[in-house]
Amino acid sequence: MLLNVQTAKQHSLTPLPSMFYQSLLYLSLIAVLSDIFLPGAVYGLSSTEVDEHLEKGKKLLAAGQLADALSHFHSAIDGDPKNYVAYFRRATVYLGMGKSKSALPDLSKVVELKPDFTAARIQRANVYLKQGDFEAAKEDFETILQTEPNNDDARKNSETLSTLINDAKQAEKYYKEKKYSEAIDILSRIIEHCPWSIKLRELRADSYLNVNDFAKAVTDLKTTAKLIPDNTAAFLRISELLYQMGEAEDSLNNIRECLKLDPDHKQCHTHYTKIKKLAKQIDSIKEFINTQKWSDCIEKSKQILKLTDSQSVTFVYKAKNYMCTCYSKSKAVKESIKICTEILDQYQTNDVDALVNRAEAYILDEQYELALKDYQKAHEFDDSQRIHDGIKRIQKLIKQSKKRDYYKILGIRRSANKAEILRAYRKHAIKWHPDKYEGEDKKKAEKMFIDIAAAKEVLTDPEKRAKFDNGEDPLDAEEQAQQGGFNPFGQGFNPFGGGNGGGFTFRFHFN
Repeated sequence: MLLNVQTAKQHSLTPLPSMFYQSLLYLSLIAVLSDIFLPGAVYGLSSTEVDEHLEKGKKLLAAGQLADALSHFHSAIDGDPKNYVAYFRRATVYLGMGKSKSALPDLSKVVELKPDFTAARIQRANVYLKQGDFEAAKEDFETILQTEPNNDDARKNSETLSTLINDAKQAEKYYKEKKYSEAIDILSRIIEHCPWSIKLRELRADSYLNVNDFAKAVTDLKTTAKLIPDNTAAFLRISELLYQMGEAEDSLNNIRECLKLDPDHKQCHTHYTKIKKLAKQIDSIKEFINTQKWSDCIEKSKQILKLTDSQSVTFVYKAKNYMCTCYSKSKAVKESIKICTEILDQYQTNDVDALVNRAEAYILDEQYELALKDYQKAHEFDDSQRIHDGIKRIQKLIKQSKKRDYYKILGIRRSANKAEILRAYRKHAIKWHPDKYEGEDKKKAEKMFIDIAAAKEVLTDPEKRAKFDNGEDPLDAEEQAQQGGFNPFGQGFNPFGGGNGGGFTFRFHFN
């Protein structure tokens, strides 16, 4: 079948340079001469060279150097396409590399070239079995037992196969009857023997989805994605499931696999655009939380709510949880209590973080009993030191609230900043300073002024305020003595001096 210029003209083809036809004629001649003078060998390999490749490949296979062994078996097969031993050994390497689909054609070629090669037929039957191809496996095992009725491997595997066939029928029956848990139990037993069965794994994945176990469904679908070449549908489905689970990064990675296989895949591209933007927003929120940029965290969380749809309840939940955290950390009491309560009520959840964040907001709102209730509820699900410390702190705050409360003395909220504290101090100091007090009860004025000055001293000092917020009174000598010693004037506390009150001073005269 050589083309020449004349033939090209007859077929209205554009004539090619004569050098092309000379090369083509030369290659054809080589092929013909190879068939005539080198029967059983290609590319100039002799039977001795084929045997050498087989021997080298065998040694490399025994040493576990599969890739190098595979190269020699390729050469042996190229040199002698009818050498069943070369095919069998190459199939063995493929199986060792986990490439059962590549091994199967080689095993079939061995059976074709040497039908009585039992080892190859058993190996092929086992591959069929692992792939869940019960009919093909059954045929091979029966063929072996016809000629070798005492073959233990074939007999045992044949018996196992009969059980698996019956189990598979029962699993399908349970699935149709919507008895998904029962179907999962049987399918799991079958898949132990048939790990490469796409049909069985897909059936189990669907069963898992029907019992809302998305994580296990994804695991099965990821396996099928590897078993089927160019499986864009599997990667899209996996990514969509991970999106529903709220796993942005994992969803993004899988949709990228779909686009690697088909860059023009419309559905994958649409989903990729959405999930990429969402993942970026989540990364930003995590960064804002790490850097304590609470306002930015709240705004990004609101943007996520706009990006998500009804398909992803989990991302909506996550966004609200971020808002719960950031409102609480920013000491936005009302907003924090509202969004945290919405999470706990709407989603019927016992989310520990939401409980703790709401408890912290309750503390700022001086609703200590409600805060303690939330921490105790969190303790039912989390026995960490954080929860234990929170419970102890609230118990101290409850005890503290029955004594001197510096926030109440100044009439400010626990979330007040330093400027607000100083304004409140000045206001009350003017009212209660004994030299300025217009009432008759000077003793009361003295006591109130001392308490006001103490409140300013504690609440404008970050270290002392932190202690007070933790349920300890840094100016309570008895309490501090129990903590390990205390000097009430050791840090310069002077209720009638200037201190750090911004230059606001009064002269005080004792009678």
